[in-house]
Amino acid sequence: MKTVKEVSKLSGVSIRTLHYYDSIGLLRPAMTTESGYRLYDGQNLERLQYILLFRELQFPLKEISRILDSPDFDRSRALEQQITLLQLKKEHLENLIGFARGIKMIGVKKMDFSAFDTKKIDEYAEQARALYGKTEAYREFEEKSKGRTTEEEHLLSESLMELFKEFGTLRGQPPEAKPAQEMVEKLRGFISAHFYQCTPEILGSLGETYAGGGTMTENINRAGGPGTGAFVVKAISAYCGSLANPQPE
Repeated sequence: MKTVKEVSKLSGVSIRTLHYYDSIGLLRPAMTTESGYRLYDGQNLERLQYILLFRELQFPLKEISRILDSPDFDRSRALEQQITLLQLKKEHLENLIGFARGIKMIGVKKMDFSAFDTKKIDEYAEQARALYGKTEAYREFEEKSKGRTTEEEHLLSESLMELFKEFGTLRGQPPEAKPAQEMVEKLRGFISAHFYQCTPEILGSLGETYAGGGTMTENINRAGGPGTGAFVVKAISAYCGSLANPQPE
């Protein structure tokens, strides 16, 4: 058991915030002593970890409570999201460090603000909200997955990996070439048919996760060969770019 002070020191969450989480029922301690001291166990700390993850994804506290208390909450998926989010933030910080070192060594030679771009992080957060939040995409996902058996879910996963296997055969070609672009269209159609309407915005966000590391990237590279995840995200980027800037006929 840990006291509220120890949990605060361990997690970086203020004592005042932990008290507030208790008052709204988001994170109740395992027990309260006769003297009024809050004590937290391992399950409390695990729940706090998920709370912090969803706060990073910009969920309101009320929505976080609903997600964590849902019987369908997938802890494994949440951890994968946390890993991906941390990797994106690590990449962002490394870009900022490189930018600052460059200024220290040679000064400002050009107005380049790309190191401050948080687009990848923002897009990933939006994708997670689409999966967890009560968005139209999430409602459609719930409706289409309702009643599926474990075997059916497994077959869907295998079918998705087959698509990435096809992507892998195209790695030697330019990602913007017709074969790769047709595969992106095929992937988009698969997602729309079985999960939710795959808009260009959602497709772009999904693409970033395919090369973002973690289990998803490993599975894609296992199906299509090393570098397939990176190739897919480039093909998706080219596809979304062509939709945003169509060529005149």
